Amino acid sequence: MQMPNDTLPYYESIGHVSQLMLTAARHRDWDTLVDAERCCAVLIARLQTVGASDGDLDSEGKKRKQQIIRRVLAEDAEIRDLTQPWLQQLESHLGSARRARDVKATYR
Repeated sequence: MQMPNDTLPYYESIGHVSQLMLTAARHRDWDTLVDAERCCAVLIARLQTVGASDGDLDSEGKKRKQQIIRRVLAEDAEIRDLTQPWLQQLESHLGSARRARDVKATYR
C-alpha cells in the first residue's frame, strides 16, 4: 500500500536532475548531460512503476508536482535549444566520416 505523497520525491528528484542537465548543457558538458539524462530516465521509469497519479497527493503536493513539471518542461526546451547546434555538428561529422569510409571501401 502506498503512503500519501509517495510519488512527490520522484518528481523532486526528476526536477533536480533536470536542473543538472540544463547546467551541463549550458557549460557544453555533454558527458554529464548524457549521464544525467540516463539518471532521469531511470527516475521516470521508477515513477511509472509506482504509479504517477495525483491520488496520493494532497493539494499542496499536486501544486508542487505541477510546478516541477512546468519547470522541467521549460528546462527541457532550453536544453534542446542549447544542444541542437551540437547535434547538427555531430551529425555533420558522422556523415562526413561515413562518406569517407564508403569512398575508401569503394576504392579498395
